[in-house]
Amino acid sequence: MCSCSRLILLPIACMLASAAPSFSQDAPSNLRPPAGERQLFAAHAKGDQIYTCKSTGAQYAWVLKGPDAKLFNEQGQHIASHYAGPTWEANDHSAVTGRVVASAASPEPKSIPWLLLSAVNHSGSGVMTRVLSVQRLNTNGGAAPAGGCDTAHAGAETRASYTADYRFFGKTE
Repeated sequence: MCSCSRLILLPIACMLASAAPSFSQDAPSNLRPPAGERQLFAAHAKGDQIYTCKSTGAQYAWVLKGPDAKLFNEQGQHIASHYAGPTWEANDHSAVTGRVVASAASPEPKSIPWLLLSAVNHSGSGVMTRVLSVQRLNTNGGAAPAGGCDTAHAGAETRASYTADYRFFGKTE
């Protein structure tokens, strides 16, 4: 439990740390953050993966445009948003953008993969500025459609609903 009276943190940082969802599954070894990083907070995401129908040479395929999701704490409070970049922006307006460094197939059929991402950019001043790595686990849904992308649908967008758990890691002070 976070003791906000003894820590010098923004109120949202304490809310995030004290209300981290519990996770039932451990991450595969290739998705573990670097040594020395500890979990700062976690959240459950609900939203969509947005895909655009694009030409990939001689054929067409659904290509990820980006996510559009909300992140919630254990009490169901909206604490952050997730969008293209991929970027996570907390309610305190701090943000972190990551790049994928490792992936593992989701055990759930038709679900996007589990990921480990490394922070490549930070903005604002708040909880996300301490984040060095992000895990995406326990995905359900979000995979691109199997069909429907062809010359007649070039440029079309589709959304695939998904849920996932995100863990945010950084150096502890």
